[in-house]
Amino acid sequence: MTTAFISHHDCKLHDMGAQHPECPARLDAIHDQLIASGLDAYLKPIEAPLATMDQLQRVHPLDYIAYIHASSPTHGIVHLDPDTAMSPGTWHAALHAAGAGCEAVDRVMRGEVDNAFCAVRPPGHHASAAQAMGFCFFNNVAVAMRHALTVWPVSRVAVIDFDVHHGNGTEAVFAGDDQVLMCGTFQHPFYPYSGTDNPASNMCNAPLAAGTRGEGFRQAVTDIWLPRLHDFQPEMIFISAGFDAHREDDMASLGLVEDDYAWVTAQIKHVAAATAHGRIVSMLEGGYALSALGRSVVTHLRVLAEVN
Repeated sequence: MTTAFISHHDCKLHDMGAQHPECPARLDAIHDQLIASGLDAYLKPIEAPLATMDQLQRVHPLDYIAYIHASSPTHGIVHLDPDTAMSPGTWHAALHAAGAGCEAVDRVMRGEVDNAFCAVRPPGHHASAAQAMGFCFFNNVAVAMRHALTVWPVSRVAVIDFDVHHGNGTEAVFAGDDQVLMCGTFQHPFYPYSGTDNPASNMCNAPLAAGTRGEGFRQAVTDIWLPRLHDFQPEMIFISAGFDAHREDDMASLGLVEDDYAWVTAQIKHVAAATAHGRIVSMLEGGYALSALGRSVVTHLRVLAEVN
């Protein structure tokens, strides 16, 4: 089993300020845990390219892309909203983050790797077609999904989002699209206060109450996600892999641990093996308790790469 690990140094140049939880040290924490675990030796490292304008425009209008570019400062920090800010390194970081997913799709579809994990930032699942929010500028996983549906002979894709926050941007992009099934768990009520009011029929949302731990999460996946995934029979599966539902992460109030991330990754792999020739592209979203983030990503990657 060959798993690609796709990243780029420029993703660390995006910096929203010393106290911001979505910080460059997140990627360092992942890298350090990969080395400490020895797992890095089993992964295929790939440098994330810059997303092209054609790739971005499958999701984001050209005037929005131009707005993000024009907002990029030459020094200091510029806020697009109270949570989401740009530094001089943000533009290139965001292009690499979006480009990583497209590169992952190409590598998997060409059979060069079995699956891929994109260790990139800024994250993407809160970005809608024309709005940056929630630390996100371009919707990285949506760009990758559109790339798969447009460039490759793939007609049905699923996206699994287990971040503690609802992937409202991804839902907005794909609501009503019969080529896409989106399955999400998220703490509710909680930011961005969405995902429960009359979702489109291709949205399979499983809101979780504050305090939910692994047993409740696993029950939701088993009862709500898995039947829909098996019925839909996706030909490729994408993961918005947020690890901020970990019990050590004070961003929210769920109680998952590494074993839960291993379990859900295994469930996704079972579906991918049955319907999608094993094709999985996973992309980093949240996760802000640095040690827990690094450990959780290593656990996720061990299952993807089938390394004990």
